[in-house]
Amino acid sequence: MYHNSCWGVPMMWFIWLPIFLIIIFAVTEMSKNNKGNNLPKDSPLDILKKRYAKGEITKEQFEEIKNTIS
Repeated sequence: MYHNSCWGVPMMWFIWLPIFLIIIFAVTEMSKNNKGNNLPKDSPLDILKKRYAKGEITKEQFEEIKNTIS
């Protein structure tokens, strides 16, 4: 004979909800990591130009480093 328990549905949520949350968290973390790997990286010359534009290095330093990396 089937007995309808009042604990059946709530206990099911306590078991399955954490599993679903862990799966969702894992999928979102993996997608974040994959997005970061596809970003184009700046070339050394691009970094040098940015440093010169910010005023971190002088024109002489810019020219010297540019000749070194070219």
